[in-house]
Amino acid sequence: MGQTRTYHDPVHGAITLDRRDPVEQLLVRLIDTVPFQRLRRVRQLGAASFTFHGAEGSRFTHSLGVLWVARRVFDRLQNNYPELKNHRAVVLVAALLHDLGHGPYSHTGEEMFQFHHEFWTSKILFYDPDIRQILDEFSSDLGQKILQIYQNIYPLKFVCQWVSGQLDCDRLDYLMRDSYLTGAAYGRLDLDRIVAAVDYDPDAGTLVVHPKSLAAIEHYLVVRYFMYAQVYNHRKNVAVTWMLCRLIERAKLYPEKLYCDATMTRWLTQPIDCLELRDYLAADDDVLNYHIHRWTGADDGILADLCQRFLQRNLFKIVEITPYCEAVQQKLLNQTREAVQKLGWDDHYYCGLHRRSIRGYTLYQKGILVQTAQGVQEINELSPLVQSLSQAQTRAWLIYPRELNASIMAWL
Repeated sequence: MGQTRTYHDPVHGAITLDRRDPVEQLLVRLIDTVPFQRLRRVRQLGAASFTFHGAEGSRFTHSLGVLWVARRVFDRLQNNYPELKNHRAVVLVAALLHDLGHGPYSHTGEEMFQFHHEFWTSKILFYDPDIRQILDEFSSDLGQKILQIYQNIYPLKFVCQWVSGQLDCDRLDYLMRDSYLTGAAYGRLDLDRIVAAVDYDPDAGTLVVHPKSLAAIEHYLVVRYFMYAQVYNHRKNVAVTWMLCRLIERAKLYPEKLYCDATMTRWLTQPIDCLELRDYLAADDDVLNYHIHRWTGADDGILADLCQRFLQRNLFKIVEITPYCEAVQQKLLNQTREAVQKLGWDDHYYCGLHRRSIRGYTLYQKGILVQTAQGVQEINELSPLVQSLSQAQTRAWLIYPRELNASIMAWL
């Protein structure tokens, strides 16, 4: 067995772990567990590949990237602040395992099956025998400390902020990675400048950034806003997610009449948070996609049609109607429902109105703190641009079958 292991990452280059370092040996052991390897079969961007054909990356590759970013900053800071060294293991392990609980299609799957992956991340930490054993062998309280980070109650605030805050290792990796995979050029970051800007305030125990890097941080927040507006909430992504939610809703009506293996039967018939851990971990993108293929032959016409449309990328059309007042939006939905019914379709499954709020910046985890000559200030107080990004913008979309496109366009 070699002393090092290297993952060749398309975004960060070589990610090398040194087994001679006890913490990095711990990371290698965790990566090799079944629950972590399962993340290879969970897409980072859900069904976004229907819109951006390169968006095929997995939660596995993202998690390694988050580890790389976390280590790059933390190892620099611990040289300047020796009191941080005792927190290295918990920071790096928490960064690596932060998405361990994701299910099929990541965030899309959470909408489809109505659950939160954070719940399962914590459950896997404590109840998966292999992961629990590895953590306990390193330190009997390591698992509990990681859970404190995820719950935002870890004694050192800096640790929580760097693992999950407004400027953290998770966001920095997924913005760069998702931009790379989707070809969205406006998602590129000045990572070197941002990483160099991150600092530690020993008096307050918090994460701070240098004022000279304010422009780089502003750019990061603008990038995040545009990625949410133009990629994560791209109209086709909204449409395919809406279709998948209706597809699963329909399948839940009578799973006993469908082809379902034991795993999918439990996913369709039980609240997800009540599943046994083995049943949760048995589901991934491959399992879900296989069942959608099988359901194209279902006796139920609605389910079969939705599955066929999904697999053939015969997606529902979607038009943004944000400029219209809510009364007009509802009128357009009612007209669409009538048109769908005239075609003999169930309007609940074949049309809808979807609203979503987008905000580029919030004060989550105390926001982003800037170390100025006048003391620590929240970035919102210094930047008119960030103040603008802090305002929520609600967008509305009308979703309908493409067979009605000419009629819908005539109404607008």
